[in-house]
Amino acid sequence: MKCRWDTWLAVVLLIALAQSAASAVPDEAFRQGVAARLAWADELEGAALRRLAVQRDGIAYVLTDKGVARVYGDRVALDRSFRPLAGKAALDLVVQGGNTFYLLEESLVSNDLSGAYHIALPKGVYRRAAINAAGVALLVAPTNLLLVAGASWTNLPFRVTRESERVYAWGSQFYILADDAVYRLSGPQVDLFHRGEGLKTLAFRDAEMFVGTSRGYYALDLRTGTHSVAPQDRLPATRITALVPLADGLWAGTENGVFYRTDAGSFRYYASKRWLPDDHVIDLQVDPQGDLFVLTKAGLGKIEFPQFTLAEKARYYDDKIRQRHIRYGFCAELRLNRPGDVTSAEMIDTDNDGTWSSAYLASQAFRYAATGDEKARANAWETFATLERLQTINGLDGFPARTFERTGFKVSDPERWHVAPEPHWEWKAHTSSDEITSQTFACAVLYEVAARTPQEKSRIAASYERMINHILRHNLYLVDVDGQPTLWGRRNPEYVNRYPPTIVDRRLNSVEIIAFLQFAHHATGKALYRDKAYELFEQHGYLRNITNGMAHIRATPGYVFRGHDMGDEWNHSDDELAFHAYWTLVRFAFNEDLRRQYAAAVRDHWEIEKIERNPLWNFVLAGTGAAEYDVAGALWTLRNFPLDLVDWTIRNSGRGDLTRRPANFRGQETDQLLPPDERPIQRWNGNPFVLDGGVGGLRELAGDEFLLPYWMGRYLNIIE
Repeated sequence: MKCRWDTWLAVVLLIALAQSAASAVPDEAFRQGVAARLAWADELEGAALRRLAVQRDGIAYVLTDKGVARVYGDRVALDRSFRPLAGKAALDLVVQGGNTFYLLEESLVSNDLSGAYHIALPKGVYRRAAINAAGVALLVAPTNLLLVAGASWTNLPFRVTRESERVYAWGSQFYILADDAVYRLSGPQVDLFHRGEGLKTLAFRDAEMFVGTSRGYYALDLRTGTHSVAPQDRLPATRITALVPLADGLWAGTENGVFYRTDAGSFRYYASKRWLPDDHVIDLQVDPQGDLFVLTKAGLGKIEFPQFTLAEKARYYDDKIRQRHIRYGFCAELRLNRPGDVTSAEMIDTDNDGTWSSAYLASQAFRYAATGDEKARANAWETFATLERLQTINGLDGFPARTFERTGFKVSDPERWHVAPEPHWEWKAHTSSDEITSQTFACAVLYEVAARTPQEKSRIAASYERMINHILRHNLYLVDVDGQPTLWGRRNPEYVNRYPPTIVDRRLNSVEIIAFLQFAHHATGKALYRDKAYELFEQHGYLRNITNGMAHIRATPGYVFRGHDMGDEWNHSDDELAFHAYWTLVRFAFNEDLRRQYAAAVRDHWEIEKIERNPLWNFVLAGTGAAEYDVAGALWTLRNFPLDLVDWTIRNSGRGDLTRRPANFRGQETDQLLPPDERPIQRWNGNPFVLDGGVGGLRELAGDEFLLPYWMGRYLNIIE
C-alpha cells in the first residue's frame, strides 16, 4: 500500500532530526573580534602621534606633539583631568607596574603612587625615559644616560651616533635600541648586547627579547644572546613596528596592519578599515581585558574581543536587519555615501533583491520553527508578501520582477526597468534563474516549517503555481516582457542538453526544474507537475544529468552562449543556486528511491565544496539525512563571520604566510582558507579563496548570509 506523502515526509524528517540531534553542538561562547570606532576631538587635528600607553585600569593614553590625549568612551581628546599637567607637552610616556609616568621638559612625574613620584631634571636635556620593576629610572639624552635610583644619580656617557632611540625596561635591566644595535644597561655598565639589520622595536617575555625588524622578527635568549626563535619572515606582513608578546602568542604591528601569531604557528590578521583607522601601525598595547589598542598614522583604533555565542550573534543581525535593511519587505543592502558611515546609508535596489530576500525569508521561517518566536514568523510572511508583489506589479502572469521601486528612484541597471501598471512604480525585468530558484527554496521552507493553516499553505501554493505555470506555458523558459526568454531562465532540454556533462549548467538546470516541479506537485496535489518531471527523466535524461558526478566538471571552453563561454571557469554563484535547489529537491522527492539518489548527488557536490567550510552547504547536506558533514568547519565559519558587514577594501595578496596556487579552474588562489573576517565581505555566491576585493566601505550587507545557515542549523538541531 502506498503511504501518504505527508506521512512519509514526516518520517524522513524525524530520522534526519534524530541523527542531527545525536551530534548537536552546544553553543559555547567564543571571542568575537569587533572594531571599536574611536572619534578624535578637533583639537587633535594634525597632531603627530608618537606613543601609546595603557595603565592598569585600562585607560589608554596617546602621546602627541600637542599633549597627552586619552580615551573617553568612544572619543579621544586631550587629557585635562590633572590640572597641573594640563597644557604641558610630554616628551615621553611610560607605564610600569600599571602606573603612568610623564617625562616633561623639566621633570619625570606620576599622578599614581599618591603623586609622590617626582624627579626634577635640567630643562630640555632628556628625551626618552624608562622605569624598571624596582622603580629605578633611566633617562636618555643625546650624549648621556641618567640612572636615578632614589637619591642616587649616576651619569653615564652614551655617545652612540643616532638621531633617535627607544628605551625599554625589563626586570631590573634596561635596553636601548639605537640604529641597528641593542645596548644593555646592567648596573652602571652599558654593553652592546646585539647588533642586527633593520631593527625597529623590542619586546620581552620571560627570558626572551623579541626583535622586530623591517623583514620580520626573531627572539633572543636574554641570558646568552643567542636565537630562541629563528628569524620569521613568512608572515602576513614583515615591516614590524611594534610587538606585544603574550603567554600563548605574539601581537605584531606592522606597516600593513596587525597580526597575532599563536605559539602553535597559526595567524589572525587584522588589516583594512574593517579593523583599523589606517594600516600603518605606530604602537600596540593590550588592556587588562585582553582587548587591543592600536595607534596608527590616522588615529587610535581598538579591537575588542567580547564573549559571544552564536545565538547572541544571530540576535545582533536579526535586530540590525529590522533596524535598517527592510525596503518594502525586501532585505536590502545599503549604499553608504560616506565610507563606513551608516548614518549616510540609503536602501537601494540591487540585481538580486528577490534572491537575498528569499534567504532572509527562509531564515525567519527556520527561526520560528526552532523557537516559536511569532516576530520571526511575521517577518517571514512580510517578505513573502513582497515576493507575491514581484509577480503582480508587472502585469505579466506568473513572471516575477527582479525588484521594484517608486518611480524615479531606481539604481541598478536602469536600462532593464519598466513602468508598472499601477501609478508611481517601476519594476525591473531580465529575471534570472537565481530568483526562481531562491524563491522556490523560500516558498518550500515557509510551506514546510511556518505555514500553520490550510489557508496559509494554499496562499503559498497559489503564488508558486502562477510562477511554475508561466514556465510550463512557455516550454520551460522564463519569458520576459519582450516575449523572449531571459538570459538564464532556460530549462528546456534543447538548451540544457546542448552542454556536455563536463559543464555544470547541464546538471544544475536539471536539478532546478525537477525541484520546482516536485514542490509544485506537493503544494497543489496536481499530477501534471509530476508527469512533466517524469517526462524530463524518461525522455531527456534529467535524472542522469542530476546524478552526473561533480568530479566530471572541468574546464570545457568553446561552448559560447550569447557571448558567455560556459565552460571556462567555476561559477561559485552556481554552487549557491544548487544548494538552494537541493533542499527542495531532496525533501520533496516523489519517492524514496529518488530521494536516495538526490541525497547522493548532494553529497557528491559537497565533497567538492567541503574545503570551503560553508555552513549553508553543510547544513543542507544534513537536511538530506546525512550523518556525516563538517560541523566544525561550519561553526568555524559562523564564529569568524564579521559583525562589520561594510564592504571595505581588503588586500591579502601581499601576505607572506599564504601558499599560492597556480591559476586553476576553480579560481582557488591559496591552499589556506582565510577566516571570513579576514576576507573581502561576500555572500555565499562568492569565491572564498579570492584574496582581494571590496568597494572602499561604500556598501553594507544585511546579515541574512549568517542568519540562513544559523537558523537552519538550529532547526535541524545541529546547534543547540
